[in-house]
Amino acid sequence: MEQLNYDILEKSGYDGYVLKDAPIRVLQFGEGNFLRAFVDYFFDISNEKAGFNGKIALVQPISQGLTKIINDQEGLYTLYLRGSENGEKVDRKRVITAVDECLDPYNEKDYEKMLDIAVSDDLDIIVSNTTEAGISFDPSCKFTDIPANIFPGKLTQVLYARFKADKSGVVVLSCELIDNNGKELLKCVNEYVDLWKLGDEFKKWINESNIFCSTLVDRIVPGRIRDEAEIVRLEKENGYHDELIDVGEIFGVWIIEGPKELEDRLPFKKAGVNVHVVPDVMPYKHRKVRILNGAHTGFVLGAYLAGENIVRDCMNNEIIAGFMNKMLYEEIIPTLTDHLDEKDLIEFATAVKDRFNNPFVDHELMSISLNSTSKWKARNMPSFLAYIDKNGKLPVCLTMSLAAYIAFYSSEAKELTDTGLVCKRPAGNTYVVSDDRWVLEFYYENKNTSDEELVRAVLGNTKMWDTDLNEIEGLTDAVIKDLKVIKNKGALEAYGSCL
Repeated sequence: MEQLNYDILEKSGYDGYVLKDAPIRVLQFGEGNFLRAFVDYFFDISNEKAGFNGKIALVQPISQGLTKIINDQEGLYTLYLRGSENGEKVDRKRVITAVDECLDPYNEKDYEKMLDIAVSDDLDIIVSNTTEAGISFDPSCKFTDIPANIFPGKLTQVLYARFKADKSGVVVLSCELIDNNGKELLKCVNEYVDLWKLGDEFKKWINESNIFCSTLVDRIVPGRIRDEAEIVRLEKENGYHDELIDVGEIFGVWIIEGPKELEDRLPFKKAGVNVHVVPDVMPYKHRKVRILNGAHTGFVLGAYLAGENIVRDCMNNEIIAGFMNKMLYEEIIPTLTDHLDEKDLIEFATAVKDRFNNPFVDHELMSISLNSTSKWKARNMPSFLAYIDKNGKLPVCLTMSLAAYIAFYSSEAKELTDTGLVCKRPAGNTYVVSDDRWVLEFYYENKNTSDEELVRAVLGNTKMWDTDLNEIEGLTDAVIKDLKVIKNKGALEAYGSCL
């Protein structure tokens, strides 16, 4: 089977959208699965639907990467978006043609080509996803390095070349998974301007002529297909061999923090894709953390004790799905309406069930259970406290989820090993709880205490929660009651008692 390129794509009979030639308007640091299934997909749709007419030059962010493979395929790759949409199984194929080439800046020739793109009149957007560690300041980097070894240093080199060529500023879209990613990136660039003594005029241009945007990205990208039989089947259907096949879920949203006029500068609104420019990205992060992540942490521990193993099956369990929905719609969403439109929140929550019901992903409950102490604190506790503050009473489902967390960490705890705390599922297998060592030691030390003593000890552990939760009126008794129901009647009946 011949490897994918434009000639082979044409011979294969592919009848989808193709843009072979266009100016490079986007410089992208990162060539991995996520950016190709997310950012590059949105630009590809924008070429088709909004006449963006722009290509993307990828930059390999570290010394090893996909440059050769991407260039061998002339930037082409096949993307499959798979999942559930309005309850229906969806498997969409699209050949992405927005990528022009990939550069390895550790090669001097490609480094110079990167700087040539930097000074182009066509360039308007720079995108990055160089991992959480990518946005940091390393004082050992030198301006004369080819290239600077860390991403903010490379970006400073690129922007300095553009400044010296007397070109206009660009839009910088940071996709790294840290809070205020755009602001942190700008901070690092300013530090390099100072370290390398690049001058006040350049610093002014950096901060006044360019727009550094913090963004929130949301799409699960499993990445490459690992089933050899499926690869053989797809190659036969496609009529070509593709080394860069990528897979993402159907749902995807990109929230970009920036001025309102940025909507007209970027092509996404015109293209009708799920990308939005907003004045503050943090409410949308809260939406994602409290609804999507909070739903996971809120129901999976009890669901595992009830005998379920993967998320999709939980969505087909009437009681567990009902418990999750009540928690979302009656307890979590009402705490977010001060900053986001209720309709928007409901639509996001409705999409969550489709995402959890993805027929292509066997998302194991045990993988979600990792480090549930810090997860419950970050994902569920803000909704829990906000509900109490707003309504003057305990949220039934979130309180039960706290009891389920305690039950999961203490269910017939047997031994503490190097890998975690060994517990036993009711009438089932043993499992290993994974968390910070001090958390596991706390539960192991309390494995023989009564339900009442255990609940008081957990709620009163200020290292876990930064506060004594026993001080919340009625909470201790409620969690003790819920824990007893879980232990005596089972987690499924306990969840059902909340409905």
